[in-house]
Amino acid sequence: MDIVSLDIPDVKIIRPKKFGDHRGFFSETYNKKAFAAAGIDLDFVQDNQSLSAEVGTVRGLHFQLPPFAQDKLLRVVRGAILDVAVDIRRNSPTYGQHVTAVISAAEWNQILVPIGFAHGFCTLEPDTEVIYKVTNYYSPEHDRGLLWNDPALGIDWPVSGDKARLSDKDHKHPPLAELGDCF
Repeated sequence: MDIVSLDIPDVKIIRPKKFGDHRGFFSETYNKKAFAAAGIDLDFVQDNQSLSAEVGTVRGLHFQLPPFAQDKLLRVVRGAILDVAVDIRRNSPTYGQHVTAVISAAEWNQILVPIGFAHGFCTLEPDTEVIYKVTNYYSPEHDRGLLWNDPALGIDWPVSGDKARLSDKDHKHPPLAELGDCF
């Protein structure tokens, strides 16, 4: 597998090897030993999957507070997304900064978003399916979010605010200035 760090080095793009022939392909998308050998030694405990029917569906920006904070390993099995990770680690030199990457079934890439980041994505194709592993269980009491289109973040989303498809919950997250000390 190939691993590349983004501009915030804790966020990584992972490209598993894909072996194809006339029948289709095979790919080992996760192998604990191989990831550990590459310096990614995480214990994933839950898999999640989402389907977004429309282009411009925004999910995020989400995170969970300690002790239920989660690392996420995310891949797209159909369609494409613009993935966004915002550093919300208060003492980090990149606090409030973000990185983006297009993650798609065609590119066969994954993104690793570590604890301390608010995470979200916007669908670029209809009927996009996302699968992601997390290192902690979902806890409604620790579930938090950051306003997806906070101007202070400067995220160049591929959809404008009036065209974005969001949940009611995602419309109500606070901006970074009101987030407080989470990590």
